[in-house]
Amino acid sequence: MKPSHIEHIGIAVTNLEGAIAFYEKVMGLKCYNIEEVPDQKVRTAFFKVGQTKIELLESTDPEGPIGKFIEKKGEGIHHIAFSVEKIEDQLAHAAEMGIRLIDCKPRKGAEGLDIAFLHPKATSGVLIELCENKTT
Repeated sequence: MKPSHIEHIGIAVTNLEGAIAFYEKVMGLKCYNIEEVPDQKVRTAFFKVGQTKIELLESTDPEGPIGKFIEKKGEGIHHIAFSVEKIEDQLAHAAEMGIRLIDCKPRKGAEGLDIAFLHPKATSGVLIELCENKTT
């Protein structure tokens, strides 16, 4: 597996508007996209820092993955996402290497990316997301 770059860093927040204000007013970044991903029970906001993005994640349901994460661990870094090509092949390769997968097949994520997660128990405690932009 050879990621081309860090696609984004996902940060779980309890209040999307408050977190956006921090990144805009204090960090001097510009939020360029806010969207809801209903099947993941989350609202997202994106900022660019060079080639990498910051993705803020606010739960729309306490039983969703971000709601459960915040309940258990509080706000903070949720995942690191890597940009890859041929995401299906990357998942197959990871499975062959004995890596536990959360997603055996890619699904649609924010910004129209195909995404899949590797289980943190197989990645030294870090939730890893693989992303492929098939529109470029």
